[in-house]
Amino acid sequence: MAFHVLQAAREERARGSYETPSRIRHSANPKLNCPPEETPPMAIDFSFPEDVQIVVSKVRDFCEQIVRPAEKRIEENDGNREVLVEQVIQMRKTAQEWGLWLPHMPEEYGGMGLGHVAMAAVSAEAARTRFGPFALNAQAPDEGNMHTLHHWATPEQKEKYLKPLCSGRARSCFAMTEPEVAGSDPTLIQTKAVEDGDDYVINGHKWFISGARGAQFAILIARTEDDPDIPQAANSAFLIDIPSEGWEVVRDVATMSGSHNHCEIRITDLRVPKTSLLGGRGQGHILGQYRLGPARLAHCMRWIGQAETALNMMIDRSLKRFAHGSLLAEKQGIQWMISDSTMELYQSKLMVLHSAYRIDAGLDFKSEVSMAKHFVANALNRIVDRAIQVHGALGYSTDTPLAQMAQHARWARFADGADEVHQWRIAQRAIEAYSKTGSVGPAAGDLPL
Repeated sequence: MAFHVLQAAREERARGSYETPSRIRHSANPKLNCPPEETPPMAIDFSFPEDVQIVVSKVRDFCEQIVRPAEKRIEENDGNREVLVEQVIQMRKTAQEWGLWLPHMPEEYGGMGLGHVAMAAVSAEAARTRFGPFALNAQAPDEGNMHTLHHWATPEQKEKYLKPLCSGRARSCFAMTEPEVAGSDPTLIQTKAVEDGDDYVINGHKWFISGARGAQFAILIARTEDDPDIPQAANSAFLIDIPSEGWEVVRDVATMSGSHNHCEIRITDLRVPKTSLLGGRGQGHILGQYRLGPARLAHCMRWIGQAETALNMMIDRSLKRFAHGSLLAEKQGIQWMISDSTMELYQSKLMVLHSAYRIDAGLDFKSEVSMAKHFVANALNRIVDRAIQVHGALGYSTDTPLAQMAQHARWARFADGADEVHQWRIAQRAIEAYSKTGSVGPAAGDLPL
């Protein structure tokens, strides 16, 4: 059984046997030595507790020592599934040995019990590599499905679906988007589930269902109510065993970055027992939004890791490339690119940390996550594009990871809600806040200034 890394961190700290690397070490706040008549300043502390710093350091070491060499072996044997499976198994086994398995889930499921703020640091660090999140069993869509099952599933459903997912013995998918209606409006879903005795019979059509091939089960959103009191009460969620008669994977939908297991699914007379209902009838929309809110932020955490990698590459290239009498780093046009990218990375980190803090504190986080999701997705696209520009033809080639990063980054602007939908909802919340309080403040992070 993998040791619990936080406890181990505390023990190591007590023994003085684990030295946190200087690049992530935060100096302790000095003791205030104010005269009696002076009021000590209010602290706004953006540092992580030492235990979390140690975890982040271990994730960094794990990715450098275990993940990157495994990725190199996978690339050298491109197309060899046996090598891929072998390396993935080894990475996951080592993650458990290092105590880095399942960082986002509670101890009772074999996890580390990290909150969303700590996960921001862990996810950003892991996402600097392609397989980092997967090696920790903290990858989409499984991470979001684990949270959903932990909150909504019955004890029997947790035993059957959540525990295998947490142990790494199963994969899953989340089937909501449909080709016939706008994916950003779940109230339009046409897949229908009709009661038939002790069962539901489901018919419909889904697509861009990430991870469908190889998944052992799906969380499927289908319409169960013909005339609900409100449109958001029309859908219900179902747990679907895969394979099942009536569940057909039509194809892996190819994208501009290739085929990545985003599948089209045809559902024909799929019969499931009523016990497969996840949550209450008519609660599919609520369940979906519960899942997608933190999941959007989890994407942002991983995108920060990618954006910082691209910015590091941009600066490194500018310091090594000489043209027209000077290094690229000495040219103002390049400095502007670096400056804009650095500011956007800083803004992205602050937005993600604040949104994660609000989730951990039990505060409403919808507006903050919407703003973070929109901003970080666009910042990622801009930073990667600038990095390609600074690299020139090399950046456009596949000799660096930038071209592939750009292809994946473009997806970020509509995944889990298109830019325009988030902008619309942000504006709605700002107008509502001003109408109720005379200030946009509650919709702008509800910060104390």
